Amino acid sequence: MPSNETVRLQRTLGGALGVLVLGAALVYHFFPRVFHVDPATLTARRPAPVGFAPRPAPRTPATPLDAEADAGPPLTLAPAAVIAGRMAKGNQHLPEQLSADTPEVQALLARAREALRADRLVGDEDSAAALYTKALHDKPDSRAAAQGLNQVRAQLVAQIGQDVAVGDADSARDLLDGLKKLPNSAGDVAQLEQSLKTLAKVRPMLAEAASLLQQGKADQPQGASALDLYRQVQTLDPQNAVAEQGVFQVQRAVLDRALAAVAQNDFAAADRALAEAETIRPGSQQLADVRNRVEGIRRQRANGLLAQARSALDAGNLDLAQRLAGQAQALQPGLKGMDEFQQQLTNARLYASYKPGQVFSDRFVDLPGHTPAMVVIPTGSFRMGAPEGEDDHTDAETPPHQVALAKGFAMARTEVTVGQFREFVRASGYQPDSTRLGGASVYDERSGVLRDDPRATWQDDYAGRPAPDDMPVVNVSWRDAKAYAQWLSERTGKRYRLPTEAEFEYTLRGGTQTRFWWGGQAPTRKVENVTGSSDRSPSGRRWSNAFPDYRDGYWGPAPVASFAANPFGVYDIDGNVSEWVADCWHDNYVRAPVDGSAWLNPGCSVRVVRGGSWGSSPEQVRSAYRQGADGTVRNARVGFRVVREL
Repeated sequence: MPSNETVRLQRTLGGALGVLVLGAALVYHFFPRVFHVDPATLTARRPAPVGFAPRPAPRTPATPLDAEADAGPPLTLAPAAVIAGRMAKGNQHLPEQLSADTPEVQALLARAREALRADRLVGDEDSAAALYTKALHDKPDSRAAAQGLNQVRAQLVAQIGQDVAVGDADSARDLLDGLKKLPNSAGDVAQLEQSLKTLAKVRPMLAEAASLLQQGKADQPQGASALDLYRQVQTLDPQNAVAEQGVFQVQRAVLDRALAAVAQNDFAAADRALAEAETIRPGSQQLADVRNRVEGIRRQRANGLLAQARSALDAGNLDLAQRLAGQAQALQPGLKGMDEFQQQLTNARLYASYKPGQVFSDRFVDLPGHTPAMVVIPTGSFRMGAPEGEDDHTDAETPPHQVALAKGFAMARTEVTVGQFREFVRASGYQPDSTRLGGASVYDERSGVLRDDPRATWQDDYAGRPAPDDMPVVNVSWRDAKAYAQWLSERTGKRYRLPTEAEFEYTLRGGTQTRFWWGGQAPTRKVENVTGSSDRSPSGRRWSNAFPDYRDGYWGPAPVASFAANPFGVYDIDGNVSEWVADCWHDNYVRAPVDGSAWLNPGCSVRVVRGGSWGSSPEQVRSAYRQGADGTVRNARVGFRVVREL
């Protein structure tokens, strides 16, 4: 048997904090009575995970004699003497003392107490156990002797438990031999022997598991990993603290793998590692901490990608912006700001970063001035032409066909005004056809019809009088309209042009399929400058074919934007003046483009005019109505507006 000094040295070396944590936990498992725990209820209790201190129970004031046993750290960290003191208090089986101890017995008790303090528990005749036993033999009713023997037994149980905890089976067996010689020790001996048997089984398994853990085989290969061995130990000993700590370390290794994957920007592998860690110790604090860390890095990376995507979008690199946004979306579904960015990207592709319905104007780059106000028209598709069975329709409006406008564009909110056209003529030196070829058709109040006037020009109104700057320019040819659009392109660096016929009808309808953009019947409010039965000319004339009970207050064009805008935010699209579009005239829509592009033929001279005017009859104001005119025509009822490509 080793000397007491050797035993004390072993305990001192085993007193390192990490070993004591695990050792005391095993003492708790194998010897629950040390902590006043009923073994019958032990299986229903589990220790706190290693590494997290248990919450101490509320303390009650202690007497001086109890101070050492009740003071200090939680019992899972207490030294053997404190554990023994707590145990001894719970195992008092003392005789009724009939008389005082004799001086001889008192001397034995003093020597026994000295041996107990010196940790000479068992062994020779000077050990505490031998001296207390002799005192009890000499005086069987000595309570002090019985109490001292209980203390020796309790301290032996505690020390053997700690030896088991640190894996010192040899020392535990030597002390167990001494315990067997003490009275009332059979229950403790049986439990300790069972603990030694369990230790013999799990000890090599724990050693092999620790070796596998050091080799990096924490959870793989399946069936031959540290985790598999720790699980086997837990099957044999469900409360084994070393196995519990081992499982903790295995999960830590898997979580480290998740963090390593994140460092390589492999979040898919990180997610797989997190899912595996969840199966090892569900809901653990370290799992929650690493998951939050991974999610934070994921969110940071995704936000970084989204910021790069925004920079690419600002630089006009839409393909790169789309790729980066896709990576951010894959990395962090539901990323804040992604929906807004996708809308911006869509607008950039379709509307050059504008939004449908947005109004803007381009400034000239080489001289003062700006373009007419433009409104962004949303992309979409519509049924072009007159629906079957629509009253007053002509063959030129058939067959109806579906047209898709996949690319956004902006259209001038109003017809080009006299003032805007004058700015063009002055700045460019362009000679309009009304001056180059001479004259235009103007309204004759005396006859009530249009007549040719060789003196009329684009500067005149519908009746040949000088026109105010806010009136729509009339008496302009298709060539004049095209020249104005080309001039805007040169002044801004953007592509301006005449609208295609499909773009015009799509914009005129404003998302409707009814006879007129405001509905299927005569207007009941002022929506456009068209013929109304209540309108009167300066001399009192009336329209012979007009909308019943309608009066807009004008005979001839009105200043632009004097009436309501249609659903797409465009004014005077079906009234005031009819307008030139880019297309060549075709007698019907057979083989017409379905993508919204202009239908052109080389060298064509007859162009399409769309939209109603101040002098149009109701059937000529229908959304599907179209007519053709020679491109050189200058007329008091025809003007134009422009489109800007986005």
